[in-house]
Amino acid sequence: MGRKSPYPEEFRRDAVALFGAGGGKRTYVAVAAEIGITGETLRTWVRKDTGASVSAARDGSGPGSQAEELARLRAENARLVKAEKGMASGARDPAPSGRLLRSGDEVKTPRWDFISDHRADFGVQRLCRVLGVSRAGYYRHQATEEARVGRRAHEAAAVAEIRAIHAEHRGAYGAPRVHAELRARGRKINRKRVIRLMRIHHIVGRHLRRTRRTTIADKTAPPAPDLMMRDFTADTLNTKWCGDITYIPVGSTWLYPATVIDICSRRVVGWSIADHMRGSLVTDAIEMAAATHGGQVNGVIFHTDRGAQYVSRAFADARRRHGIRRCMGRVGSSYDNALAESYFQGLKRELLHGQRRTSKAQARLELFRWMSYYNRRRRHSALGYLTPVEFEQHLITTRTLSLVA
Repeated sequence: MGRKSPYPEEFRRDAVALFGAGGGKRTYVAVAAEIGITGETLRTWVRKDTGASVSAARDGSGPGSQAEELARLRAENARLVKAEKGMASGARDPAPSGRLLRSGDEVKTPRWDFISDHRADFGVQRLCRVLGVSRAGYYRHQATEEARVGRRAHEAAAVAEIRAIHAEHRGAYGAPRVHAELRARGRKINRKRVIRLMRIHHIVGRHLRRTRRTTIADKTAPPAPDLMMRDFTADTLNTKWCGDITYIPVGSTWLYPATVIDICSRRVVGWSIADHMRGSLVTDAIEMAAATHGGQVNGVIFHTDRGAQYVSRAFADARRRHGIRRCMGRVGSSYDNALAESYFQGLKRELLHGQRRTSKAQARLELFRWMSYYNRRRRHSALGYLTPVEFEQHLITTRTLSLVA
């Protein structure tokens, strides 16, 4: 009997769909790197799925022909590419009343250029007197021209790199994360300078509007202790988790992601996405989190709100099976589950804001891609602007060296 895969079936299906969305233009290694698996593992999953699809098509039990599915995926991919290009363009002409063209901000450079163009005919002294500038200022301007050109080129390169980072992260990054990304790439640049350049060139991160509350508490469920008391900190991995459910509008219906987050590293160690809010939604997320740690999760505290899914019998059975301790905040207080709430705010701000989705399959794929991106590429302010995976690796390396010493 073969060894059981550490990856849940839901994760494998989403990984295959992510590779298929590339239309054959991305390699197995490139897609696998996004979600933290090997290229050969992804290749195996794709081959198995392709074989199953062919068999279903021959039996007449498949959801549709491969040609129809390929046409749909290509159309969705074209729409996403177009949206990303529009998001990355971001450079509009400044408004006539904007700050860039305020009166009183005119510089003297045109005057210096005028003097240089006509000095042979009228002389520097006369031109400076007529224009109301000093000769010393003109000669100083001439002497520093080379340095000024260098500064402008350096600034233009910085702006280009900022725009590239902003576009790479789908317009979600503001100045703090852009600055952290620049420093990680080896560019020495002041944070205030990044703020100034982004403001001047109208490069803005995304902000989220307030949304409605969705947690429905089960008032008949027995009370559970709050073992955290809003202390969302942990010094060790795999000791404290938190989780929640949110809703994603898709056309006239909804998708519901459920998460399990390691409070120490902010990494999403387990998740599940479904079109229902039954108890299996949260138990699937718990099973994935346990599988991520090889089943060694006995004694972990899992903090949630008092939603009906988290007091269901199915969730209680899964929790007891893995030895996970239950922890719940108060009813109607988002601060008692602030870390999980903050995660979903980031997801909606950076992925969903200002966009409407009509395909459940495509929305699910985008959620899967963003969660993988969050763990491996998105810089987190609470982690010193490291990614969750980088923070875990740094923590493990530091403690290993301490034990050796």
